[in-house]
Amino acid sequence: QAFLCVTSTLNMAVFRGHFVLEHLVEEMKKQSPALSFGSLQRDGQIAVQGSFPALRELREFLLLKAKSLSEEDKREGKPHQRLRRKLQEHRGATEKRNSTGDAPREKEVLVLDTDIYHYMRCFLPKIFQVNDVVISGVTNGDITTVCIQSAGSKAGAAQGLRARKMMENYSVELQKILCKERICFKERSRAEKQRHKQLWERLKPRYPQVLIIPYDTHLDLVGTSADVLKFTEEVRR
Repeated sequence: QAFLCVTSTLNMAVFRGHFVLEHLVEEMKKQSPALSFGSLQRDGQIAVQGSFPALRELREFLLLKAKSLSEEDKREGKPHQRLRRKLQEHRGATEKRNSTGDAPREKEVLVLDTDIYHYMRCFLPKIFQVNDVVISGVTNGDITTVCIQSAGSKAGAAQGLRARKMMENYSVELQKILCKERICFKERSRAEKQRHKQLWERLKPRYPQVLIIPYDTHLDLVGTSADVLKFTEEVRR
């Protein structure tokens, strides 16, 4: 299993009242032909599948749409800041908030593939260790949303932005070289599972760049295709 695409659910309801949503979706399809679009639901949600770079381009397209609406509303004397803020929270743009009367805090949000997030956490821990910046991740299935929050100072904001860009760049590069293999334990006894665990613990030092994620019913391996293939062959032998 290669990291070729991811599925994201977009909430188009924020554009309701400004666009005919069906027409906007058609425009999105023309703008992003490399993406696959599901059906537009009554609540305004739509599933979109494709590569992370293509989804980022779609995000930028929607942010431009939101920005144009915001500028139009300002000219009319009716600012609708909430529209753009919702899009920013959903797909990773910068957001500033006040917290209980303290100095404003800068917030960066990044959406990552869950396995790539775990791989970076394991093998690139330094990019998550930034001075004056708190980095946390919330996992929902195949997607992990990373929140990068710093103090409101210019230095803290710059650190947070730099951390987000670094994670984003690493995730793109890792998508090109990583793959994932799953070894299932279905219908195997506890003794067999224990033998498998002992085996992969012995193999682990020989494949230091393979991430092993154990579950009750299966084992996930994440690494380069060559390392994962060799590791899998040895386990199955």
